[in-house]
Amino acid sequence: MSLPPSSQPAGVVMLNRHADGGRALALRRPIESWLARHAPGVALLVPDSPDAALATLAILAVRTRVVLVGGDGTLQRMLPALMRCGHRVGLVAAGRHNDVARALGIAGLLWREALPYALYAPTAAVDLGQYETEADTRHFVGRLSVGLAARQDLLAAGLPRWWPLPARQIASGLAARATGASQALKIWVNGQLEHDGPAWSVSVCNASGALGGLQQAPHARLDDHRLDTLVLGEAGPAVFWRMRRGRHIHPPQISLHNTRKLLVDAAEPMAITIDGEPQTATTRFSARVLPRALHVVGAHMLGVPVTERQADAVRSRALGHGLPLEPLSAPTQPAALPVAVAAAVSAAVPAELAAHEPDAPPSTFPMPLAD
Repeated sequence: MSLPPSSQPAGVVMLNRHADGGRALALRRPIESWLARHAPGVALLVPDSPDAALATLAILAVRTRVVLVGGDGTLQRMLPALMRCGHRVGLVAAGRHNDVARALGIAGLLWREALPYALYAPTAAVDLGQYETEADTRHFVGRLSVGLAARQDLLAAGLPRWWPLPARQIASGLAARATGASQALKIWVNGQLEHDGPAWSVSVCNASGALGGLQQAPHARLDDHRLDTLVLGEAGPAVFWRMRRGRHIHPPQISLHNTRKLLVDAAEPMAITIDGEPQTATTRFSARVLPRALHVVGAHMLGVPVTERQADAVRSRALGHGLPLEPLSAPTQPAALPVAVAAAVSAAVPAELAAHEPDAPPSTFPMPLAD
């Protein structure tokens, strides 16, 4: 049965039709059916492109709860509009890379469990990373990867899905090592020169895991107001196995640095990925932490064991019987839609668009649109 009107969530669900190589689109009809039965006031939006998705998010009322169905790349591409409008973000993991959902303890949920949790569970603030070059500024939730780690991200995405996860992690790491080389890097952490010499990779982590479980920065948390920078000075075959267990830190060859701001300089262009998505190679970039820059569903459980976070998320099953996890305030009317996009969304977007957390004003950052 559908939820009683008093407990209807206020927000929208946005599905990335391109997530996981297009496989996420298979969730469209099941999610439509679920929403029609359990939350008829919530619209499902399936934009044709990232630009269309960003335009849609930009016209929603500030602090709308937006449930993204996709992976890390989906969230990263939507950050400009999410940050600018102060939207509250829920996640249904349906991408190739789901490390942010994993950090929140919800990556293992079925979509039928993750969706009501994303619509109803409390939100809390998490940090973001900011990546800057002379030509560009981007933001990331999970990690920024340089060199070998970036090549490993791209190679892992192309491996067969039926391979066991450890095999994909180790095979992609060995292949990245075989097809690349170390680079001479100068790395300044918090204004201090911490590395001057060859390095295989640099990973700037806001979350602890990568590629489905590699513990690059074992103690990193989304809400600790810092980034953890892993500098891989050597990359023998065993390092990828040790990284699965978080036992790879061996200074000075492999070092981990608590980071507020970072500067990396190289003689040759560095391969870069942000949350698994390739970026333009560059010889110089900076990064810094942006504390409490985004409100995310499930972040209220950070710092507790993963099993407890998953148990909290599984409680969302009760929502199908009309029991919300938290009270919702009366929804407000959305802002007027520009004529150019009104026709595309007017039939789908309900009146109850504003999210219920009124505590913080929306963050505003002037950011270019992702390519």
